[in-house]
Amino acid sequence: MDHVLHAVGPRLRTLRQQRGATLTELSESTGISISTLSRLESGQRRPTLELLLPLARAHQVSLDELVDAPPTGDPRVQLRSFQRWGSTFIPLSRRPGGLQAFKQVMPPSWPDCEPDPRVHEGYEWLYVLSGRLRLILGEHDVILTPGEVAEFDTHIPHWFGNPGPEPVELLSLFGPQGERLHIRARPTGR
Repeated sequence: MDHVLHAVGPRLRTLRQQRGATLTELSESTGISISTLSRLESGQRRPTLELLLPLARAHQVSLDELVDAPPTGDPRVQLRSFQRWGSTFIPLSRRPGGLQAFKQVMPPSWPDCEPDPRVHEGYEWLYVLSGRLRLILGEHDVILTPGEVAEFDTHIPHWFGNPGPEPVELLSLFGPQGERLHIRARPTGR
């Protein structure tokens, strides 16, 4: 354990330098004093969970990556699903902030209310795996079926739900700062 903790300081310095951030900028984004950050990076201060959590957020890495935790012997990625608004979300990406990927499973006739389009920061991409997804996007009201994709700026009023009698499964990529997906190759015309 001591070896892992001693290696945290150099990892913190490397991560900060890779981002091109100064100690002052990191201090402002985490609320940790410059002197504490400097002592952490030089190994003069032992890292604590209270210090590591805001640093992991600032560097956009998981806590395991930040401390380079030893492997547990199980190679599977252990991402925990969660429930929100009656749907099940399964995270497919591990990096906090930035582009995030989810598999979402909506129960039949979800949600049990009238559509209420909303806007927020970001950019979203949806791919329907199974079932039918109703998408209201601005003045458009469409039903997406398996294999269909929608991509949109979330500043446009939008809402989606499950109109069908069976669950709908979809993949969702979301960029909170409005990051758009980059397509490198497009299929040729028919």
